[in-house]
Amino acid sequence: MRVIVVGAGVVGTMHAWHAVERGHEVVHIERETEARGASLRNFGQIWVSGRAGGEELETALRARELWEGIGARVPGLGFRPIGSLTPVRTDLELAVAEAAAARPDAAARGFELVSADRARALNPALRGDFRAALWCERDAAVEPRTAQLALRAALLASGRYTFLPGREVRDLVGERGVRDDHGETHTGDAVVLCTGAWLGGLVREVAGDIPVRRVRLQMMQTGPLGEALTTSVADADSFRYYPAYGSGALESGQPQEPVAAAHRMQLLMVQRLDGGLTIGDTHEYEHPFAFDTLEDPYEHLTRVVEALLGRPLPPVRRRWAGVYAQCTDTTRVVHRQQVREGAWLVTGPGGRGMTCSPAIAETTANELNW
Repeated sequence: MRVIVVGAGVVGTMHAWHAVERGHEVVHIERETEARGASLRNFGQIWVSGRAGGEELETALRARELWEGIGARVPGLGFRPIGSLTPVRTDLELAVAEAAAARPDAAARGFELVSADRARALNPALRGDFRAALWCERDAAVEPRTAQLALRAALLASGRYTFLPGREVRDLVGERGVRDDHGETHTGDAVVLCTGAWLGGLVREVAGDIPVRRVRLQMMQTGPLGEALTTSVADADSFRYYPAYGSGALESGQPQEPVAAAHRMQLLMVQRLDGGLTIGDTHEYEHPFAFDTLEDPYEHLTRVVEALLGRPLPPVRRRWAGVYAQCTDTTRVVHRQQVREGAWLVTGPGGRGMTCSPAIAETTANELNW
């Protein structure tokens, strides 16, 4: 087959990967010279721990397996099976962690409630004051700023992959073709639109109103920590945002700090291969978004991180905002829709995009009988 993939973020790239793996030819079209959206502006975390039970968890676990296999073949991904720790301080936080560790699917997630001493043995950089921690052995990390480049290099080496950057697809033509803004038409046996948070223009024209919204977040990256952060780290506010921990489990008895509540914040933190820390994040759902980034959330995150590390944060080198597409239908992992004969739209994995993209693309390939 000849597959046309539109969008070179991680979801589009993984669709290209599965097509090439199955022996097909791929033409991959990206409107930027390189993908610049949420696929790069994220933590690079393969985050199994907080996923909803059922299909979402199954997708994340399958994706984790695929990431490890691809990482062994493509070292430039920087795949690391480092797990994650969520330290807890209060009785209510501890109760939520205990309930998570007692879930029927806790073993599949690699959940274990560990003492503070055990947590520090797993991650000696955590010198702050906390009572216990929820350990998730199945969480992992990749390098988001280089992953797409490494995957593309491996795809190009196959001889069955063509990358066409700097071209915006304007129309679907015929049954299985697209026309770009250079006036060129590209035809194949299937078209997959993996447009991420680009939901206007062609997407609106061919798909109409879809159950997908845009979400904005803020993040930052520090200079080298000077020691290994051997696991990813979350704070207990993450219990508020992931379905595995029970909706609103902390809300009634433990309100968030005002800044954290105003920006719907949680701490996620992972160390990059250069030793720096990627730290975030906030959530903003009301579109159109503000164009500026605010300092209060960064100051809050700095306080939280320093309390967990028991030391000052290294100097911040970068701050940025990103936007991702999130399916509002909570029964779906992603919005997958046939928009024409031979053409599909796949978007809206939300904060699950980096985690679940290999399995999302594999499902598409299976459903389309590639």
